[in-house]
Amino acid sequence: MRKLRLWLTIMIAGAVFPAQAQYGFPSFADLAEKLIPTVVNISTIQQPDQINIPGAAASDDGEYYDPLEGRVALGSGFITSEDGYIITNYHVIENAEVVNVVLFDNTEAEADIIGGDEKTDIALIKIEPPFELDKVTFGDSDAIRVGDWVLAIGNPFGLGGSVTAGIVSAKSRDIAAGPYDNFIQTDAAINQGSSGGPMFNTKGEVIGINSALFSTSGNNMGIGFAIPANLAAWIVKQLEQSGEVKRGWIGIRVQPNTKNLARSLNLKDAQGIIVSGITENGPAARAGLQAGDVIISLGQHEINNCKDFSRLVAETPAGEEIQLIVWRNQEIEPLTVKVENMPKSPKATPREQVKPDSESGKILKQTGLILKEITPEIVKNMKLSPTTMGLLVEGVELGSDADRQGIKRGDIIIKTDLKDCVTLGAALEHIEEARQQKRPLHLMIQNAEQDDINVLQIKLKP
Repeated sequence: MRKLRLWLTIMIAGAVFPAQAQYGFPSFADLAEKLIPTVVNISTIQQPDQINIPGAAASDDGEYYDPLEGRVALGSGFITSEDGYIITNYHVIENAEVVNVVLFDNTEAEADIIGGDEKTDIALIKIEPPFELDKVTFGDSDAIRVGDWVLAIGNPFGLGGSVTAGIVSAKSRDIAAGPYDNFIQTDAAINQGSSGGPMFNTKGEVIGINSALFSTSGNNMGIGFAIPANLAAWIVKQLEQSGEVKRGWIGIRVQPNTKNLARSLNLKDAQGIIVSGITENGPAARAGLQAGDVIISLGQHEINNCKDFSRLVAETPAGEEIQLIVWRNQEIEPLTVKVENMPKSPKATPREQVKPDSESGKILKQTGLILKEITPEIVKNMKLSPTTMGLLVEGVELGSDADRQGIKRGDIIIKTDLKDCVTLGAALEHIEEARQQKRPLHLMIQNAEQDDINVLQIKLKP
């Protein structure tokens, strides 16, 4: 019986682990010994009136309050060059007055902030090397596969030089942390203070920057996230050269396609992404792109994800042209757009809502919406562009599908069924057409409180 148990144990181990680890878990001791000197502990001092803790998970990295110095935040980083450049997370050094670095042998050095990028949560700092520094090498983060082993090294809870191991649980995760989310998910333990530390593959190459964790308690629950090294490389290169990141921009807003929208547009599946808004006189507008177009591809890249598209545009230098293939009016159309530098986003000012005039509105019973034609007075009161065209939503029937879809009083319907609707009569024609075809009505709507434009569909009443 004892031999049988041993044989079963060996067979199970051989089935689960690689051949070299047939009789147990693999050892990462040699790899860890080599890599630990490339990782640093970071502490920053922030004055109380400068504290701005972002909402992303793992952003309160081992913070504590010192009555003499203010708030001290702990994080991690890793050395990328012999002359002292170190990569970490933006939220680790945000608003910091002092950045202290502790090397693997407990040597301390004060760091200068070279630059940071809030959108991707990446920052670059630099120290004067006290001795010859070990540096990391980078790997191809696109080459890793779900199930591959990874190592995370960092400064959890201020316990420097901590090594954890796990596997890649998933790729291309969007955790709503920023506009370019493309995280690697891992079950390697990542705790408070680990942010900014490296994620290594089994070759000892950096394939990610540990950035966030998913937790209901603030501690590790087996779900951590790392920024892919391939994304970070482009950011870090710009930070090193100029201290800031310049991104390409063409002046559009996009939203995911859906099966229902794709069906109505005679597209297979839900391919492409929908252009939901165009910046007036922007690069896309000058190239002829229109709201309601479906972007199928950018250059050689097939497009099915809004954030992938945003990253591709952002990484295109200003002055270069991109080739888009769009689906419009059930036809394929190629467009060439010249990329510009992304302008700094001004803070949006909420619009003053106009009080609906019940006598001028007409209830469209099939939709549950009370609409009104836009007048010069409405344009003035709501501070709209003089060229605004569409219908004002004066009321939404409680419990209607329009209500469930989030349409609110003060919204502007720019198009119905992706067709212009500057009059109630035009809107009624489009509604009747959709009703006869027994399908939902597609609406392009400009939000009442922001400049966001969304394409959605509502079910019509019988």
